[in-house]
Amino acid sequence: MGTEKIIEWIWDKILSDIQLGEIVSDMGENIMMADGVSECMMKDINQTEVEKETNVDKGKGKLIYKINDVPPMHLTFLLGLQQSLLSIAGSLATSLLVADAVCASKDETFKARLLSSTLFMNGFTTAMMCLVGIRLPLFQGAAVMYIMPLLAMSNINADSCSAAGNGLCVSNSSTNVSSVSIPHADVVLNHVRDLQGALVLAGILHSLVGVTGLVSVLQRFVGPVTIVPAILLLGIYISRSTLRFSEYHWGLSLTTAAIAIILSQYLSKRKMPIPIWSPARGFRIIRYPLHQVFAILISMMIGWALSGILTISGALSDNPDDPEYYARTDARSYVISTSPWFNFPYPGQYGPFGFNITAFVGFILATIMSILDSVGDYYACARVCRVPPPPAHGMNRGIAIEGLCSAISGAIGCGHATTTYGGNIGAIGITRVASRSVFFLVGVIYMVFGMLGKVAGIFIAIPYPVLGGAMIVYFGMFIGVILSNLQSVSLTATRNLSVMGTSILLGLMMPLWVEKHPDKINTGYEAVDTSLKMIVGSPNFIGSILACFLDNTIPGTLKERGIAEWMDALESGKEDVAESAAKYPGGMQEVYEPLLPKRFLQMRILKYIPFLPNPKVTENSTSKDLNA
Repeated sequence: MGTEKIIEWIWDKILSDIQLGEIVSDMGENIMMADGVSECMMKDINQTEVEKETNVDKGKGKLIYKINDVPPMHLTFLLGLQQSLLSIAGSLATSLLVADAVCASKDETFKARLLSSTLFMNGFTTAMMCLVGIRLPLFQGAAVMYIMPLLAMSNINADSCSAAGNGLCVSNSSTNVSSVSIPHADVVLNHVRDLQGALVLAGILHSLVGVTGLVSVLQRFVGPVTIVPAILLLGIYISRSTLRFSEYHWGLSLTTAAIAIILSQYLSKRKMPIPIWSPARGFRIIRYPLHQVFAILISMMIGWALSGILTISGALSDNPDDPEYYARTDARSYVISTSPWFNFPYPGQYGPFGFNITAFVGFILATIMSILDSVGDYYACARVCRVPPPPAHGMNRGIAIEGLCSAISGAIGCGHATTTYGGNIGAIGITRVASRSVFFLVGVIYMVFGMLGKVAGIFIAIPYPVLGGAMIVYFGMFIGVILSNLQSVSLTATRNLSVMGTSILLGLMMPLWVEKHPDKINTGYEAVDTSLKMIVGSPNFIGSILACFLDNTIPGTLKERGIAEWMDALESGKEDVAESAAKYPGGMQEVYEPLLPKRFLQMRILKYIPFLPNPKVTENSTSKDLNA
């Protein structure tokens, strides 16, 4: 009887905690969609909803758990699991693009191993960000902008995968992937090794930007007018990869995408009625935007179920040579059984590092965009969490940790770096739980996912058209998020229209010219020719370099260029260090302090270290907080 009472009490406690999140704030209603969709809506936080400070005074949108709060263990686990599932689709899509770029699009075993590495590094970077980085509740996921240069390279060099044939296979489920079961699998490993060295070096440079405090300098020269053309040009290659998954069965693909759009957009103003029952309070219905928070996951599950129905009914071809065969649920189910139960990613698991200069150039460009995107996410997260704008030392430390973990991702062989996911920031507005402990648990959950090979095998076994439908929505919103940067740019200024239009047009022309006339570039040195082809044939490289040059040389004000708004954010972060606790109920500057002894934080030498707090600022802010 005592055990029944305990179980009943725990169940009532869970339901009561869930009910605390039933009333969604006005701010949270604009960021309902997971992954890239909520990232787009998150832009509204920066300029509209969060500026309505009166909501805080009235208790509207008040946080249930602040950054330094630790929710009950059972609720921490539920919230952590929810945040973990929000971004799983983005990590899966990015990992599949890496496999496509390294000629392993048909190698399911390799893709499962690659996804395991991605999930593990997502978790490791998230945990590091909570413990050492900026210390805001942020999720660090696979950065898709690093993959686009690789896809551009593979499209220009059409023969790069010819030796691999139609199927590449890593030998077995053991940790030694250097032994292969069929000829030509070395093609895949060589591609991965080339990316490893390039990404490690790019990650180190990324980290140095944070360690040296060069973030503010970078923002003075690279603004929205540069970033928008670069990302827009990447959409060309995203569309090619998405097409490869969707074309196996357009019905399933478009159905999956349509369900995600209906749940996230058409039903964005409605909350789902959820029936619940507890021994103490009986049966009742609560309302929660569950369909919006998990729109992509729900659409994938429905698409997967529909594929199962078509498979059982015999509506899909069972001929492996028919493209429709890969729309079946049993087409690649063997991946689950062949994947190992336990798999621990480690540096050098694919062999010694190589280096590709063209990939490195693309990674550097992606690094700049990733840094600027993360800085914007830091400010958005601070506003959602009701804390002061991030100070310079916190922002620098966060960028440094992102770069360090990107280098580790390269060493492990993920093929991509990590960056801040805005979708999870949007989920904070919905749940009103900003606890750092929840996001640390998210990191632990992802690391466990990465070490359980069967988990990656299950995700890889999802039918291709279902993945294609999810990618249509996810990457479509990713491009939309980048275009939303134009809201800070003066679109009535002729110089901006000219810069962006010319950059996009030339970015489209040059790769097309290289594809049509690959022999026109001939210096007599094959290695030089290959590098030049990759650089000239990279649309985002051509577009961004030209846009950056024109944007910084053609006369124009910072406000016209959209840079003034970013610089204002930096200045506001410096001015708001000692704001009153009434304005920032989520916490003060202590939320950004690193986990170091107080005596160490008072050392005067720290004012010369960009990623550690200035002892004078810390002392002044603390005294003012006490007076307040």
